[in-house]
Amino acid sequence: MPKILGESLEAHRREVRTRVFEVLRAQLYERGFDAITLAGVAAAAGVGRTALYNHFPDKESLLVAFVEDEAARYVTRLTEAVEAHADPVDQLATFVRLQLRVLAEYHMPPGTALASALAPAAYRRISAHADPITDRLRAILAGGVDLGRWPAEDPDVLIPMITAALGNRTLVDGPPEQLGDVVEAAVRFVLRAVGASI
Repeated sequence: MPKILGESLEAHRREVRTRVFEVLRAQLYERGFDAITLAGVAAAAGVGRTALYNHFPDKESLLVAFVEDEAARYVTRLTEAVEAHADPVDQLATFVRLQLRVLAEYHMPPGTALASALAPAAYRRISAHADPITDRLRAILAGGVDLGRWPAEDPDVLIPMITAALGNRTLVDGPPEQLGDVVEAAVRFVLRAVGASI
């Protein structure tokens, strides 16, 4: 009988996922998705291969579950940070700061781009993790218009422009001591772009 981690089957499942995701995070950024094997992840996580296969039948399933878990935790963090402010200007500034700080924390994994390494359905599931983040930005923009903090513009035009600006790794790949200045410059840029008075 395999060893159960935790006090219940549910606790066991959570512990296995936590261990596996920690190992996957490290291996993704050290070796890249192409070099990862389920057997290697299981061994490094200290769980049996059978236990891992019970949770994730293949590498794609593991990666999709990992991204969904990371995204859900980030959306909770983002929601709490934004909702701590009543003014849409402060909410948008908080959104920009957190997006760039998180981008700075994560390094791009080596290897094949995920779009070409995954089946189209798996890649679409991973790409969908941005939907709640986009929804949050849309709500901030609408709130700013409603309160007269910036002029009404088509959010379907503004949102891709803002997300493209905030997704540019060159902003955060410089010296760490300059990150704060870069982030604040980006905040000013986005606020001016939407027409906020700053």
